[in-house]
Amino acid sequence: MTPKPTTNLLKQLRALMQNPQYVQETLEAYIIPSNDAHNSEYLADCDMFRPFISGFTGSAGTAIVTEKEALLWTDGRYFVQASQQLDSNWTLMKEGIPSTPTQGGWLTKNLPLGSRVGVDPKIYTYHMWMPLQSQLEAAGHKLVPVTKNLVDILWVDRPLRPTNPIHPLGPQFTGKSVSDKLEAVRAQMKDKKAHFLVLTALDEIAWLLNLRGSDIAYNPVFFSYVVVHHNSFTVFLNPKQVSEEIKQHLTKEAGNNKYEIKSYDEIGNYLKVHSSNLEGSAWFSENASFALTSIIPSKSLLAEITPIPLMKAVKNSTEIKGMRNAHIKDGAALCCYFAWLEKHVKEGNITEVSGAKKLDEFRAQQADFVGPSFPTISSVGPHGAIIHYQPEASTDVPITTDTLYLCDSGGQYKDGTTDVTRTFHFGTPTQYEKECFTRVLKGQIKLATSIFPTKIKGNCLDSFAREFLWDVGLDYAHGTGHGIGSYLNVHEGPMGISWRPIADDPGLEANMFLSNEPGYYEDGKFGLRLEDIVQIVEANPPHNFNDRGFLTFDTITFCPKQTKMITVDLLTNKEIAYLNDYHKQCRDLLGPVLETQGHLEAKEWLWKETEPLPTK
Repeated sequence: MTPKPTTNLLKQLRALMQNPQYVQETLEAYIIPSNDAHNSEYLADCDMFRPFISGFTGSAGTAIVTEKEALLWTDGRYFVQASQQLDSNWTLMKEGIPSTPTQGGWLTKNLPLGSRVGVDPKIYTYHMWMPLQSQLEAAGHKLVPVTKNLVDILWVDRPLRPTNPIHPLGPQFTGKSVSDKLEAVRAQMKDKKAHFLVLTALDEIAWLLNLRGSDIAYNPVFFSYVVVHHNSFTVFLNPKQVSEEIKQHLTKEAGNNKYEIKSYDEIGNYLKVHSSNLEGSAWFSENASFALTSIIPSKSLLAEITPIPLMKAVKNSTEIKGMRNAHIKDGAALCCYFAWLEKHVKEGNITEVSGAKKLDEFRAQQADFVGPSFPTISSVGPHGAIIHYQPEASTDVPITTDTLYLCDSGGQYKDGTTDVTRTFHFGTPTQYEKECFTRVLKGQIKLATSIFPTKIKGNCLDSFAREFLWDVGLDYAHGTGHGIGSYLNVHEGPMGISWRPIADDPGLEANMFLSNEPGYYEDGKFGLRLEDIVQIVEANPPHNFNDRGFLTFDTITFCPKQTKMITVDLLTNKEIAYLNDYHKQCRDLLGPVLETQGHLEAKEWLWKETEPLPTK
């Protein structure tokens, strides 16, 4: 990866930080976050301000530019990638390492007294703004909104905001009407004494309205806002995207609810009008932009997680059926790909990029496939250690029999979203690689078979997946599990399984779906990860302390885990039995699909890869 030259860009940005045309007083620091106006994890091209100014393209990171320094904070998934993409102007700040200061801590320590720190309030959340403002003010500094994005001024060929078609998602996939969802939302609004609720997160809006779009690659969402009142709701969309199909859909699904559609750009003025003489509060997510929340008088602002994330996370029976079906189709496509790859890899002409394209072709053969759920991480050898590596022409290398191949991929189907990682070696792995793989597998099995109390936080389970790596002084620098949408974003909250506490985690409950994905990585050598999607289901232990109820996981991803990579002596008989049973499920569920679709070579490969391991 060749770093982007940023010397001239930074020089121009620093000049803008002093230009009275755009700032009332000189800024001593300017923050460029990774966000868009909706706090999306993945961004449309037009919102990639931080990648434009820094050259770092990972999905998470914040840049801060001062008169003499440029710094980039990111987490452990991106340390290697950032170190390769940042030029010499930048200092990489490794989040999660104890010696790394927070952004606020660095600013308060390094800026001269009385400094002004600027940021575009449209892409900075209330949750980020408030604590940073308090921290800076306590140190004698000031956080100021800069309404004209300074990076936008420099970005002369910035792409236009997408206005792609929006389509209804039928009840055979959603399981609940807009009217039913609004009824549940309003019950919580009543409890909170909320006069109205403002939805700004794009996946929350898509889920509530039973609509899907494609304004952000890999994410079936569309740029919009929704304001929910007690007997009506207002949708804010680009007029180009408003079709008769959408109007008919909303009229049918909304039942007795009145609705109106306004222009996407009218949200600010609408809130100004409706925030005067409020009876009760205006409810926003704390992840709404400060530009919007600051419109509401502070005494009337309720800023906390909205009802939608938890409603969306606990899948209904239709969504559960769809998610399970999507993963069976996806497993069949994966078997086709890995069987094809193993057969042809020795020819030496399959690369990371061409392999990823072939996997897309196999997925496209499955019913209701829409597209990938994120860019496929097709990574060979040292590239596997770049946790969110994305192959491209400049980095592309052949897939060979000499090294590990990590493939993390997923599909968007109308009935569900998938995310799966497998690591293979098509030659002879080293004993060390096998040991690392086995310890990752043991951790994945331990988490998959764990029994835990209802509503426990996911953070409490994270170490289960790390135990066998920790035993020998190894670890991985990412979380263990994230929520996943139902034909929605591949990463969704509010729950997760991570070494970091997750602020909005409501506690785990039945019919949430999460990933189970421990891994291990050695910079410059290899990376390996195993990832399945699991459904939380009720467990039936012999006791039930305080009638709390207990839960466990049911794995719904089906694709073989390469037994050649396993050091069997490190497994217990219980673990071997679990893996054998899992591989039997792969045969039982995927075998008939592959046979029906005529993929007989893939079925043969599946049988070869799922031969039972002998118990001790």
